[in-house]
Amino acid sequence: MILVIDDDSAIRTSLSFLLKRAKYDVQAVSSPKEAMAIVRAVSPELILMDMNFSLTTSGDEGITLLKQVKIFRPESPVILMTAWGSIDLAVKGMQAGAFDFITKPWNNAALILRIETALELNNKRKAEEEKKEGDNFDRSHIIGKSKALMDVLETIKRICRTNASVLITGESGTGKELIAEAVHRNSPRAKKPFVKVNLGGISQSLFESEMFGHKKGAFTDASSDRVGRFELADKGTIFLDEIGDLDLSCQVKLLRVLQEQTFEVLGDSRPRKVDIRVVSATNADLRQMVQEHTFREDLFYRINLITVHLPALRERRDDIPLLVRHFADLQCKQNGLPKVDFTPEAMDYLKGLPYPGNIRELKNLVERTLLVSGKDTLDVSDFKAQNIQSAEAPTVKNMEGLTLEEVERQRILQALAQYGNNLSQVASALGVSRPALYRRLEKYNIEL
Repeated sequence: MILVIDDDSAIRTSLSFLLKRAKYDVQAVSSPKEAMAIVRAVSPELILMDMNFSLTTSGDEGITLLKQVKIFRPESPVILMTAWGSIDLAVKGMQAGAFDFITKPWNNAALILRIETALELNNKRKAEEEKKEGDNFDRSHIIGKSKALMDVLETIKRICRTNASVLITGESGTGKELIAEAVHRNSPRAKKPFVKVNLGGISQSLFESEMFGHKKGAFTDASSDRVGRFELADKGTIFLDEIGDLDLSCQVKLLRVLQEQTFEVLGDSRPRKVDIRVVSATNADLRQMVQEHTFREDLFYRINLITVHLPALRERRDDIPLLVRHFADLQCKQNGLPKVDFTPEAMDYLKGLPYPGNIRELKNLVERTLLVSGKDTLDVSDFKAQNIQSAEAPTVKNMEGLTLEEVERQRILQALAQYGNNLSQVASALGVSRPALYRRLEKYNIEL
């Protein structure tokens, strides 16, 4: 949209007609007040602005309006118009941020040419800035180039420089922590602390001490002062992982901090102010939990101003070869081993597995196979020997008629048999946390 600002109705009508004939969308206003109302609401592609809006011919009104417009829309090119043209006024306008300067009456063809030039140059500048921003985006350790993953990264690029709270959803093992780190690393807070908190691993009794800290003597075992996680994250980002595992009483305490950005240390009634950005993650369906009254609705809306959903590994199979190569190279480097290769059949086999444990499960399988086999080239048989799936476990090719829940239940039963009901080993092999494993055991009525 091109915005025309002129107090002369004949000028507004003439310019509107000319620009509409040239296939431009036009909006015309008569005063600085009307102009600023539009500029605050939308970003015009270009602005044609008169220099005078009263009997004075100094151009000061136009310069003042130009400066105000540039505060709100620095990216919109402005072409100044006046019947009282002078070099001094043109210089003033250029110094204040104008793109060009024309005098009345104008030549229609010349004006259209200047508008086209301004729009073309501005579009090139925007494209260069976007390319530069894209080149500077730090996606360390995020491996893959599938469309599903690139869509997630595009969202991160758009929101990382804001202070908006972010909720990252997705199954266990999809890399939610890596996305949270990417949000922090590409934000203005990148040089400040990034504090990770696994809420699923903090008991109700220790929640306040862990999150807000305590003073010596605040309770029986408080033998020294402790700095809480929120204070450690001041000026930076706090990552609240497994937020769906937080019980209702702790949700209330967390909500207050997120709303007011203040907290009280146990044993000290003096409120403390913090400046933090909150990034949360969960594999639970928080909307369903809100309906079931197991998660507070006000907390839900507080943490998910922006929601980023990570696809499961089975939804981005094109990334599996890249991940396999990355995990293998990393393991070889860490253990001083020669580089290993994979047969095409091995890659096809790995791409066909269901991966209920997602990337964690793939990483575990690749590393275990590499270390146990001791071979320079890994084949299908090597991976089958180390895969905890039994022969009857469903793969992509033979899971017809099975639901995802049925596949997941079978995989849990196989892992329990493989590791003799050792839940720590089972959770690690499946790429989930122990609380997440407990929820699945209950969900599928699996008794040990």
